[in-house]
Amino acid sequence: MLRAKPKRKSDRGNPSGRLPLSDYCRLPSATCLLPTVLLAAAFVTAFCPQALAQGSAWKRQSTGTLAWLHSVFFLDQNRGWAVGSKGALLATEDGGRSWEAKPRPSEDVLRDIYFSDELNGWVVCERNVYELKTKEDPRTYLMNTTDGGEHWNRVNIGGVDVDARLVRAVFSPSGRGWVFGEGGAIYTSRDSGANWVRLQSPTRHLLLGGTFVDDYRGWVVGAGSTILQTSDGGETWHRSQLPDAKGVRFSATSFIDNRLGWAVGSGGSIYRTINGGRTWQAQNSTVSADLFDVKFLDAVEGWAAGAEGTLIYTNDGGLHWTVETSGTTHPLERVFFAGRRHGWAVGFGGTILAYVRAEAPRLRR
Repeated sequence: MLRAKPKRKSDRGNPSGRLPLSDYCRLPSATCLLPTVLLAAAFVTAFCPQALAQGSAWKRQSTGTLAWLHSVFFLDQNRGWAVGSKGALLATEDGGRSWEAKPRPSEDVLRDIYFSDELNGWVVCERNVYELKTKEDPRTYLMNTTDGGEHWNRVNIGGVDVDARLVRAVFSPSGRGWVFGEGGAIYTSRDSGANWVRLQSPTRHLLLGGTFVDDYRGWVVGAGSTILQTSDGGETWHRSQLPDAKGVRFSATSFIDNRLGWAVGSGGSIYRTINGGRTWQAQNSTVSADLFDVKFLDAVEGWAAGAEGTLIYTNDGGLHWTVETSGTTHPLERVFFAGRRHGWAVGFGGTILAYVRAEAPRLRR
């Protein structure tokens, strides 16, 4: 039960004792109802921009592992996988209410995972440099499954520098793929990952994140304030100029179309573009922790995750960000959403957090 708030100076001359309009947005979402006969959803969006987020919560799921989880991928709100250190591979069929340890594709670190459907998937593997048997052994390789992760086959990337670390794989909706990492290395596959070729890159900086909206238009980000953009599948790249982002280490980017996107990185940095990456503007994240991943659901609603259990949320395109309770201080390395109402974040110590959006309040008749 809510207790009556003591009157403040601003309440003088308000004999009704009703809360000012602005105070309703400070109440829990379940009580974010104005004393009117009808409450329009548009009113909630306009005056309580955090209502939907506050009405939901991130809750830790039981994983049965302490592995450092580096990536998570879901096909829908039920079927998903998470991967991490020492070959850890977890799978769920119920949205993460229960996670099952699957046969390890490798004993090496699994940096990233992607599934095109319930059977066909890829993981990016990184070997410990001290465990390499010969100087010709590549430090990074891929593994592919065609049975939902029960069995995996190794795929070496032809022509890769044996010392190069490749840390991330991204795929377009049609299945074309790109992997990238140290030294500005970028490789692409035009046959769903069977064969890979190296692309020319305009940087030698470590590349950490990227996204493609189709087979041609994509962005890759990394250290040294690096943001690269391509409109021909990576045959040519254009580097964005960010004079006010000197020294920022970008970790991830999210685009909703070929023009509107965000990039996040060290020191709580968030930048937005509205012209496909030609120019970027800084946003105030309200946090100083390093941000490792970002995901926008549409032009206004987005999440970012990072060090110290940081989770931040916006539903006005990043003009304002609010800190959400994560319940952990462990680094959160990746965030993933399957639709608008179901999300997951993974990180150190076997951490998997799940988010289910609460339904918006129904109008009273």
